[in-house]
Amino acid sequence: MAMTIPVMKQALDSHPDLQIVFVSNKNWGALTEGIPRLTFYPVDFKGVHKGIPGLYRLFRELRRQFNIAAVADLHNVLRSKIVSTFFRLTGVRVRTIDKGRAEKKALTRQENKVLQPLTSTIERYATVFRQLGIQLEMGTKPVFSPRELTEAARAVVGAKGPEKWIGIAPFATYREKMYPLEKMEEVIAALSSRPNHKILLFGGGKNEAALLQELAGKYPNTVSLAGRFSLKDELTVISQLDRMISMDSANMHLASLFGVPVVSVWGATHPFAGFMGYGQSESDAVQINDLPCRPCSVFGNKPCFRGDHACMEWIKPNQITEKAGF
Repeated sequence: MAMTIPVMKQALDSHPDLQIVFVSNKNWGALTEGIPRLTFYPVDFKGVHKGIPGLYRLFRELRRQFNIAAVADLHNVLRSKIVSTFFRLTGVRVRTIDKGRAEKKALTRQENKVLQPLTSTIERYATVFRQLGIQLEMGTKPVFSPRELTEAARAVVGAKGPEKWIGIAPFATYREKMYPLEKMEEVIAALSSRPNHKILLFGGGKNEAALLQELAGKYPNTVSLAGRFSLKDELTVISQLDRMISMDSANMHLASLFGVPVVSVWGATHPFAGFMGYGQSESDAVQINDLPCRPCSVFGNKPCFRGDHACMEWIKPNQITEKAGF
């Protein structure tokens, strides 16, 4: 989701007569705020837009409310294909992302692995727009400027002064993408002891919030934000960070939108698959490069076939703290 934002912003900046209706999960609307001519249209796949009848309802809503001249399918999954087909049957041009599945399979297989960088996901999104006649060139300029902290955010983290703010997002959807929490605690301990540093912990869900609150209580200058803000509030905090430490996960991409340097930690996945944060440097990635099994999956959703999670376990905490220095 977050990786689509730089592409749409560049398309709109390059074409003042263009308008984009961005159809996505209702939880992500805050990401599109502040971009002229980008209209966010929330969908509810568990409610009114559930199943084929719901997708047809979505199609009819969009057709009734907007003059849709073309459809850019940036997802290429069953739901987006169904909605795109409805538009195609009415004569609307449709172009769909090529996810490079064969290349990614070669990158992640155990035998005869082809370890080479693939086209970035950002470029794959941009290609869809180009196929619709919307020419654009992607750069590395931040999408958004830093945002003023909301009142809710300021009440928790305080005002941004001369101290360095380091965000740490230690969780990921899958274990294979997550640095062991006990080792990340060593990172937190080391960084929180530095003078003029504030450590802000990011996460979601009750379990993560409880764990991060416990960690924050152990170390000075450390605050947990997990479960305390809306996405809009959290984005204002992220925009003020001096560094973000993140797994290959959403917080890497959210920080990237504001040009925040990210120390990204990679285990089962690999930057070569094309999911490095927008404008981020691979030199800031922390990973074990001499493991022949890496990467073993594109999204980190396959169990470690070795059984020892060496790709994460072998990373030393000081490898992360050194890259988070100033």
